Amino acid sequence: MTKAVVLGGGFAGVLAAKVLAGRVDEVTVVEGGRYPAGPGVRPGLPQAFHSHVLVTAGAEALDRLLPGTLDALLARGAHRRGLSDGSLILSADGWFRRHDTGAFLVSGSRWLLDHVIRQRALADGAVSVRERTRVLGLIGNTSRISGVVVAREDGSRENLHADLVVDATGRRSRAVRWLTALGGPAIEEEVLDPGLAYSTRIYRAPADLAADIPAIMLHPRPAQGRPGHGATLFPLEDGRWIVTLTGTRAATPPTGEQAFTDCVHALRSPLLAELLAAAEPLGAVRPYRATANRRRYFERGPRPEGFLVVGDALTAVNPVYSHGMSVALLGIERLEQDLARYGADPGRLPALQGAVAEVADASWRMATRQDRLRESAAAADGGAHGAPGKDAASGAGTAPGSAAAQRARALMSRAVLGSPALMVDLFRTQTLLPARSAPRPLAPSGTSGGSRPPRDTDEAVAQFPGLSEWWFSARPGRRPAVGRES
Repeated sequence: MTKAVVLGGGFAGVLAAKVLAGRVDEVTVVEGGRYPAGPGVRPGLPQAFHSHVLVTAGAEALDRLLPGTLDALLARGAHRRGLSDGSLILSADGWFRRHDTGAFLVSGSRWLLDHVIRQRALADGAVSVRERTRVLGLIGNTSRISGVVVAREDGSRENLHADLVVDATGRRSRAVRWLTALGGPAIEEEVLDPGLAYSTRIYRAPADLAADIPAIMLHPRPAQGRPGHGATLFPLEDGRWIVTLTGTRAATPPTGEQAFTDCVHALRSPLLAELLAAAEPLGAVRPYRATANRRRYFERGPRPEGFLVVGDALTAVNPVYSHGMSVALLGIERLEQDLARYGADPGRLPALQGAVAEVADASWRMATRQDRLRESAAAADGGAHGAPGKDAASGAGTAPGSAAAQRARALMSRAVLGSPALMVDLFRTQTLLPARSAPRPLAPSGTSGGSRPPRDTDEAVAQFPGLSEWWFSARPGRRPAVGRES
């Protein structure tokens, strides 16, 4: 009888367990907390109070792993928004025009995402879950892992023996400590911390805007040597919005309620301030500071058979890039592919570890390249902010902070605003899809299909009929000729 134990009962853990259940006789998930009955707070997940999205590649992987899950999420109130046909994005150099790039994101509360995925992954009863159970360490030696030591809710210890052990415990994983405690070699680790900070608040949306609001992303443009703040608004289930302010060490976003509102009013566009003036705050402003990029190279050097690390426990990028859940999903999909080809062979896991790590390469390179640029910019003029829709140029081939690199990035950032082909490449890359040829650009109504981007907030808003009606109802005579692309 073959057994597998999965450490961590979050979405990555239950999906790994679901995949393993088709290949081994018994699968147990070890979860430190207790699952809420519905979409609700789960202990040990402080980042759940902040924005979470699935980008295109991750959303598509989820539907391959659990067919119908995207539809289930949307039916429960999650929102799909195209990039940039369903999004209002202000880059450092101006507004993006509305265009169908084939890239999209799915937004919803982390509690909803976890609940729907968990419910569907565990529905057939093939996986058992040990709630309120802590992992204390691994059983085995430097050649082979054969189980885990856990502490029950009453504090008593128990050995869970298994042929396969998968660590899906996230950023707080203790796998490095567990392996070295068995006498294994040190695990190489790389950390890049750009010092980014968040402050987030949830709002009840006005009834006439709750369903159709585009995703909103406002990027800073440092002025006169002063750092700027960035901001995002994503729609959630139950008629709510989640709004996040971001800033670097020199511009840490405020956590007080009035200071948060004042900071929103100081953004480059008045759009978010006016939207929030019409919305109802729900709860306090919540800060978050654990945004470092961290990669643990378990795939390097000899590793014991029977042990695999997935998700944020392996590679965790700065959350501002919105890649964490999607990279984890792609890693679970690689696990499924390997199990289908080779079966549940404990001896395969060291080689599989390299394949799962490789899935994160594109996200890791993107995040660390941008964050090194962020550090250089912060030293010069206060820094920048990145997210889907961030500035596109990398300055490849030049020093990150050099004048030549800065000019190259500025030229590329301005060029992408008016180029459908460059927009396709940008947004597909940022949502972890391979680049492809651009579809035919959609012509804005009332124009001949030119590629000029919106000049200001009014023109940007005018591309979205529902929001446009609300916005211009208080601005008679200001509606621009450029409207929605159709």
